[in-house]
Amino acid sequence: MNTLPLLENHHAPLILLGGTLCNARLWQPLVEQLNVSHVSCVTISDADCANAVASQLLEVLPARFCLAGFSLGAMVALQMVALAPERIAGLALLSVNPLCDLPENAPVRRAAVAQAARAGLARWLTENLWVKYVAPHRLDDAALYNTIIQMAKETGIDTFAQQTEIAISRTDRRSALAAFRSPTLILNGAYDVICTPPHHQAVAEAAPYARWITLPDSGHFIPLEAPQLAAIAMRNWIQESKA
Repeated sequence: MNTLPLLENHHAPLILLGGTLCNARLWQPLVEQLNVSHVSCVTISDADCANAVASQLLEVLPARFCLAGFSLGAMVALQMVALAPERIAGLALLSVNPLCDLPENAPVRRAAVAQAARAGLARWLTENLWVKYVAPHRLDDAALYNTIIQMAKETGIDTFAQQTEIAISRTDRRSALAAFRSPTLILNGAYDVICTPPHHQAVAEAAPYARWITLPDSGHFIPLEAPQLAAIAMRNWIQESKA
C-alpha cells in the first residue's frame, strides 16, 4: 500500500506513453506508488509512423508536461523531444532503444503481425515474447503473465500493426538529447534482453545531464516488475522537474 504523500504536479502533468501491446494496465501499479495529482496514460496508436504519432500527441497535450515513455513509448518520447523540447519539463525513458530500426527488421516485424493474427495474440505472445519480457525469476509469475496477456488482447491486432509501423519508422533522435536541458531519467532492467544495457548506455552518453538507474531484479517490463523502485526514482525526477 502506498503511504507517500500526494505529489502536486499541476504545473506539468505527467504523460505516460505505453509500449507495444500495452494499455493503461501497464502503468497502474506504478501510478499507485507515484501518487501524483495529474497523470494520463496513452496507448500508442492511430498513426503509421513515429513522427506522425509524436506530432498528433503534441497537438492535444498541455502546453508543458512531464513525459515518460516505456519501450515503444520511449521511442515516441524521443521524437517529441526533437519536435518540441521547450514543452517537456522532464523526460523519463524506461526500457528504451534509441537507435533506428534496421531495414532487415521490417519484413520480420510485419510477418510477426501476420503470425499473431493467425494464431491469436495470446498464443503468439506466449510462444515468442514472454520469455524475453520479464526477468527469469518472474517467468512463473501468473499474475504478471495474465496482466501482459490481457493488455495484448485488449490492444488488439489492428493496433499491433500500427505500433509495428511506428517501430519500423523511428529515427535516431539522440542528437536532440544532447541539447535537452530538462531533468532526464533513464531506467532499465538488468535482465532486459530487448532493450539492452548498451542501448541505455547510448542514451546516457547522448544526454549528459541524465540520471541512469538500472533496476537489478527487473526485465523489460519495469512498470509491472518493479513499480516501487521505479516510482521512487520517478517521484524524485518529477520533483526536479518542478524546479
